[in-house]
Formats: sequence, C-alpha cells, structure tokens
Amino acid sequence: MATAMRAGKIASTAPLIFGIVAAAATVPVSIGAPATTDNAAYKWHLPRGFPIPAVPVDNPMSSVKVALGRRLFFEPRLSVTGQHSCGSCHEPTKAYSDGRALAVGATGETLSHSAMSLVNVAYNISYGWTRPQLQSLEAQMLEPLLNEHPVELGLAGRQARVCDLLAAEPTYRAAFAQAFPETAQPVTFDNLIKAIAAFERTLIHGNSPFDRYVFNGEHEAISGQAKRGMQLFYSSRAGCGSCHSGFNFEGNWRDAQGETGKPGFADNGVGDQPMRVPTLRNIALTAPYMHDGRFPTLDAVLNHYASAAERHVGDARLRSFNLSADERADLIAFLNTLTDPGLLAPATLR
Repeated sequence: MATAMRAGKIASTAPLIFGIVAAAATVPVSIGAPATTDNAAYKWHLPRGFPIPAVPVDNPMSSVKVALGRRLFFEPRLSVTGQHSCGSCHEPTKAYSDGRALAVGATGETLSHSAMSLVNVAYNISYGWTRPQLQSLEAQMLEPLLNEHPVELGLAGRQARVCDLLAAEPTYRAAFAQAFPETAQPVTFDNLIKAIAAFERTLIHGNSPFDRYVFNGEHEAISGQAKRGMQLFYSSRAGCGSCHSGFNFEGNWRDAQGETGKPGFADNGVGDQPMRVPTLRNIALTAPYMHDGRFPTLDAVLNHYASAAERHVGDARLRSFNLSADERADLIAFLNTLTDPGLLAPATLR
C-alpha cells in the first residue's frame, strides 16, 4: 500500500516533470547526428529519464567538436584582455554560474544581470534573461562575445585576429580541421561558436538525490522532510511548480493556445520586465538568486514570493502563501535535493 501511494504521488507530478520533452521536440533537430570525423553517431551519455537533446541541423555533434569546444570555453584569448574566458563567468563547481549578484565583464564593467547556470542548457528553448528570441546556443553566444554596452568578452572587431591567433597554433589548427573537415579553412569565428555550443550541450547533469528518487526508484535517496517539501512544491498552496515546470524545473511552458509566445518568461515581481524562469536544478550552488542577485538565500526568496500577490506584484500565477517554519524547512530541503554532487568534482569537468 505504501509503495502504491508513493508511486501515485510521483505519477501525479509527471505532467510537470516531463512537460518540457514535447516542447523540445518541436525544435529542428539532428538526433544522434553523424560525427564529422568517422560517420559514427555521437554517443550521448544521459541520465535516466533525460531525453536526447535537440541539436541544430547545421551544427551536428561529434566528439572531436565537443573536445575543441571544451578547450575554447576555457580559452582566455577569447577576450579583449587575454585574461578572461567563458569559464570566468561560468565556473563548473558553481553549476556553471559565478556566485556574483551581477556578472563582471573582461574589462571590469558590471553587467545588468547575473550569469545564468549552463547546466542542462541543451534542453532550453530560449536563452538569456531578457530576450526570448534567442533560441539557440549559437545565437546567444554572439552576445557575450561581441557585446559592447557593456563589454563582456570584448571581441567585437577582433574576430579575425582571434582566429588568426588560434590558426597559428598547430594543436588548434589540427583540432579545428578534425571538427570541421568539410571546410577548407576550418578556423573561423562561426566554427568557434559552433564548437563551444556543442560542448555546452554536453553539460548535462542528472544524478541529484531527486533524480535518484524519481528516475532510479531509490526511495531513500531523499529524506522524509524533502518528500514533504516536494508535495508543497507541487501543491496549490506554494505553487512553485506552475512556473518551474518540467524535469529541468524551468519555465519551458506553452500558453493555452499551444503557442510558445515568450517561452519560459514571467514577471517575478522584482524587475521592470518579464524575465526568463531559470532552472532550479543545482540551486544550492547558484546563490545569490534572481536576475540581479538581490536575494542571498532561499529563505529570502520564499519571503518575496510569500507576499507577492498581496503586494500586487508579479505574474498572475503567483499566489500568496503562509508556510510554517517547519514547512519552509521542508520546502528548502526538497530544493536542496535538486543539486547533483557530481558538480563538486572539478577534475571530471574540464
């Protein structure tokens, strides 16, 4: 009886956990795309319950391209100062965020938003905090690389020079040739972006206690307190799951007419425009919270949402709630089960 009740509780949340899969499937894909070096299908190593990511048809996956993208992701020459890289704002042990309230560019300029986590971005249907039209990693990457107001990595006008620097290095020249064998001059800025995007699509982590509980059937993977918090998360009282939906706990939702509109965007009551609903996965590693990092703790986040409706701020889906101290602790205990401990092993990430 207890097992059946537990299974029923998990099943009741299935539409929220798996809803993203159908949305992701609408993106043009090249699933298991042929590798560009040996025509063998790229081998995804996915956690149980995770679908094969959508991949743009003009940037198929290959192991050599991913390896090149990993190297470029941490390459400081991809900045105007030669001292910053993508990895400067997206640190592996912080779930590929940076722990700052607001990100800082290569020249020291402060950005208007925090650096979003890149874990599981392969499943996004839009990217960044404010621009829903950015619907691929390739398109999004132009912003940090080329933005001038403010400067992030500061490569605007320097694209050719950077490619010349990389092409002059034999190991890079060979790596680009292996990753893009169909082009006579493979060391291009477009291919650089494609390689980094391919690497970022492999940043998939799904071995949190929550995953072990729901997808692997390990009933003791999360505590009784966290299970109570899970019920609150999906309940109408707290309503967290209405925005943080799907197996990735983010806002990949469609409106009542089935249109994407502004996918995953909502007014959270702290800005002057709708913001992307971020994933809650690995939330224990990504403080401070919100697009501007205004809340240092999860308890502060709950304080905001508990009274948002009363203050008449935010999305219509927000509702005020009054949780006891024990219930708050339960909810936070559940949120902490969404963190994959594998992210704390940096030797495996670079």
